[in-house]
Amino acid sequence: MLRVTLSGVESVGKSTMAARLAKHFGGILILEFGRTYTEQLRRNLTLEDHYAIAEGHEIAADQAASASPRLLVEDTDIVMTTAWTTMLFGGRDAILSSRDSRADLHLLLCPDVPFVADKVRMFGDPAERMRFHSIVLEEFAARGLPFVQVEGLWEARWATAVKAIGARL
Repeated sequence: MLRVTLSGVESVGKSTMAARLAKHFGGILILEFGRTYTEQLRRNLTLEDHYAIAEGHEIAADQAASASPRLLVEDTDIVMTTAWTTMLFGGRDAILSSRDSRADLHLLLCPDVPFVADKVRMFGDPAERMRFHSIVLEEFAARGLPFVQVEGLWEARWATAVKAIGARL
């Protein structure tokens, strides 16, 4: 089984691409647990919420992996949860940073597409978006994780992602 995780700041197409990739390759999609969790809140996120998000995502991923699919596509994982806490609270959390990413392949979607606001997205300002992207890059570096950079217009993004996954299947 190949586990592919899509990472990146808000509004870079992770959810749309993850669903398309899972369908294209006949894999199983793990939805972004953090988004579902956040949409149900009526308050600001806390650090403890991020612990719950990490745990909830891992449980969903474990359940999907138990079916032994050829491909498991995760719309974010612990890398992004950890980056979110750094962005929101100003420092890298030791508990979250100690949890391993279980992805075999990381696709990092760059913030070079227009931001689309919605009720849970927070960082649409271009400077904040780039600061968040820098935090994500730092998180990958801190974990020593390689990634495939996915950038450009939508068709170019799709081609990069399909090629990266196809090479590993």
